[in-house]
Amino acid sequence: MTKLLFVCSRNQWRSPTGEQVWRRQPGIQARSAGTSPNARRKISAGDISWADVIFVMEKKHKSRIVAEFGRLLEHKTIHVLDIPDEYQYMDPELVEQLTDVVAHLLADQSGSPQD
Repeated sequence: MTKLLFVCSRNQWRSPTGEQVWRRQPGIQARSAGTSPNARRKISAGDISWADVIFVMEKKHKSRIVAEFGRLLEHKTIHVLDIPDEYQYMDPELVEQLTDVVAHLLADQSGSPQD
């Protein structure tokens, strides 16, 4: 079982969409969190420890996670998806980006041949 953690600022639109898109895939567990103190669900050390792969929406999210949880990240993979905060929850374009980019990154990580 591969555990995916999706992170944005407020855990309102982008990261919950990532969680929703990926949680029903075979062999995947997914959860989401935010870096902001005002996040619906704030990222915790437990989330970092739980995750096999962390997907952040923007570079600033990676920076905040590294600053707060540095040592816990030693053997973790963090991918910056470069998805701006301009989508609503389950926006079709956001779903497509999260589906395609995450699938590609997971395939690369497992050593599968690229298309």
